[in-house]
Amino acid sequence: MEPVNILLLNHYAGSPALGMEYRPYYLAREWVRLGHRVRIVAADHSHVRARQPEPGLQTIDGIEYEWRPTPAYQGNGVGRAWNIASFLFPLWRRARAIAASFRPDAVIASSTYPMDIWVARRVARAAGALLVFEVHDLWPLSPIELSGMSPRHPFVRLCHAAESVAYRDADRVVSMLPVVHDYMASRGLDLRRLTIVPNGITLDEWQGEPAALRDDVDAALTRAAAGGTVVGYAGSMGLPNALDTLLDAAALLRDTPLRFVLVGDGLERERLQQRIAAERLAQVSLLPPIPKAQIPAFLARLDIAYIGWQHVPIYRFGIAPNKLMDYMMAGCAVLHSVSAGNDPVAESGCGFTVLPQSPDAVADGLKRLAAVPVAERQSMGERGCAYVLAHHTYPVLAQRFLQALQR
Repeated sequence: MEPVNILLLNHYAGSPALGMEYRPYYLAREWVRLGHRVRIVAADHSHVRARQPEPGLQTIDGIEYEWRPTPAYQGNGVGRAWNIASFLFPLWRRARAIAASFRPDAVIASSTYPMDIWVARRVARAAGALLVFEVHDLWPLSPIELSGMSPRHPFVRLCHAAESVAYRDADRVVSMLPVVHDYMASRGLDLRRLTIVPNGITLDEWQGEPAALRDDVDAALTRAAAGGTVVGYAGSMGLPNALDTLLDAAALLRDTPLRFVLVGDGLERERLQQRIAAERLAQVSLLPPIPKAQIPAFLARLDIAYIGWQHVPIYRFGIAPNKLMDYMMAGCAVLHSVSAGNDPVAESGCGFTVLPQSPDAVADGLKRLAAVPVAERQSMGERGCAYVLAHHTYPVLAQRFLQALQR
């Protein structure tokens, strides 16, 4: 493929030094390594990043970042809506200037919410570029089914209109979710334009000596290991992560030698911390997020890695969680609390799957997995690692994405 200019709009894009989202960085880095020029346009304030960048241009590992000034916000209310509007409207006004200065061959709308399709379409038309819509989650279906938002809510209607435009006008649609074909066809997409490119891992972060763990995390893991079997979680702490179910299970397992260490951040973190203290869950440690470079060292210290989901219909379209790819690459035995259209844990044989949002099922699954001999848990972890290496490394995924552009 001849070198091309790729413009990627992702409101929440990050980097290993800044925090999530990581996918735009990993795909872009592979494209740059293949000789392409990539510019990521993102907001300078995002609730999922560990650190916020300064507005302006920045180059990270050969990737051009343009950090757009946006207001700070907390939660999912008016502040976040204003942050989104403050990102999109100035870009829409600058669309022709962006097209003239960067001269993109492909413009990717990839901001989780679908409203960036209007900006991407305007830039792509001005530049005569390929228009690509990348689907992280199905909006507006996700806020309706996950958060209980009314289908009549103005934000939902706006998402619905944007989604319709995306499936009608995008030259290519790339989905992280693997079981979306019927839904997208029902929304008007010609499935010949659809390619599935899930999340994955980057090999260089798993080679060599892992970064040393922060002292408080190291101490928590040491205490947990001294007390018994270590169950760990690393990632976002929001309602979709169903961490209340894990705490409910921990309460049921007070009298067992299971110890829990959770690291991460999110909208629910403070409430979860208060709940641990109020219920005196002494076997649970909840700590601030660690840099991504420390994740391999953290996961290497676990006996069982946990990931859970809400019991909601939206997952019938499939799941593509970053943290699960990390768990599997680290060779962890995994307890997966989910009901979804796909299940990498079951497909790879790297652990047990139990019902979602069921404290009894999670508690039973943890007890059963803890009772598995260490050698067998290690074999489970090896199967998970082999699965990720075969299907979910970013060099493979980046090439698949580029092939979609060429098709």
